[in-house]
Amino acid sequence: MSLEDLGFGEFFKAKINKSDFRDFLLARVVAEHKGLYRVKNPSEEFLAKITGKQIFEAVNREDYPAVGDWVLITKLDNEQAVIEKVLPRQTIIKRRFGDKNRQGEKSDIQIIATNIDVGFVIESVDRDYSLNRFERYFSILEDGGVKGAIILNKIDLLLNEEKENKLREIKDRFPDTDIIMTSIIGDNGLAELKKYIQPGQTYCFLGSSGVGKSSLINKLLGREMIKTGEISLSTERGKHTTTARQMYFLDNGGIVIDNPGIREVGLANVGGGIGNFFEEITSLGQKCKYTDCTHIHEPGCAVIEAVKTGKIEEAQYNNYLNLKREADYYELDDLAKKEKDRSFGKFLKQAKKDFKRLDY
Repeated sequence: MSLEDLGFGEFFKAKINKSDFRDFLLARVVAEHKGLYRVKNPSEEFLAKITGKQIFEAVNREDYPAVGDWVLITKLDNEQAVIEKVLPRQTIIKRRFGDKNRQGEKSDIQIIATNIDVGFVIESVDRDYSLNRFERYFSILEDGGVKGAIILNKIDLLLNEEKENKLREIKDRFPDTDIIMTSIIGDNGLAELKKYIQPGQTYCFLGSSGVGKSSLINKLLGREMIKTGEISLSTERGKHTTTARQMYFLDNGGIVIDNPGIREVGLANVGGGIGNFFEEITSLGQKCKYTDCTHIHEPGCAVIEAVKTGKIEEAQYNNYLNLKREADYYELDDLAKKEKDRSFGKFLKQAKKDFKRLDY
């Protein structure tokens, strides 16, 4: 195995100094477990931790390593290592999760994976099929610089006519997106999926619990490496058992990442991602009468006119408004947090000055 087999491409070669190789080993984060990381280089695998300095200097979750990262490590005894530095990321997939934490603040950011070439958004026909959900995922992928593709799983549950209708519906909404229809029953679509995955490229499987992500990866691996739950007779759904992100290496050279099921796909600073993904709406918005048009009620709005004439689907338009409203809300929330931090910093600075003036 070489660094290229682990996904090390030209982008990362340009980000590393040759002198670093004299002092550190280069590895990739392949799993994360409660503050510990499994890292891998072409010849060895280590259980690694970050330094106290990194923890002290970290401002947010993005400052910590994540699955997919390239890192410089110092090798210790007993197959252990210390992560000294995280290389710049080419792409990132992140989401906002939770409504409020214990201190009453708003939700936090979660890094799903980094340095991903393609994000497979998986939905199953029997569980959470939704075109709007696809758009939500794609907005996140677009913002992180990741190409999105669709896997519609468990198609064995559909009649041929139903499959054709579903495929047509998806293509109408996402005309430029690759779509693969699969089922582990009879291995439907597995050959197409294997052919799609290229050597040295990294693919992240995203979707809700029980849509079949782990089962598909097991099929790609050709063996049961990921534990999956039995099928429930009452719901005819598999129980989701993946609890941590894990990277796997396929025989054809492709790299895949399994993820725990995502219940809520919260947007994380993806204003640009929404604008880029909803390109048609964004382009039409430039023709609106007002430059600050919200595309909701203004006269002379080109977007509203396109919805009325059927050029843009009403469902897509409504989902765009919902996602934009959510992204704008969190952007304002983040600005409020920063202002609060600045105000508190000024308070502390003034308090220190006042304390020095006290005469005991």
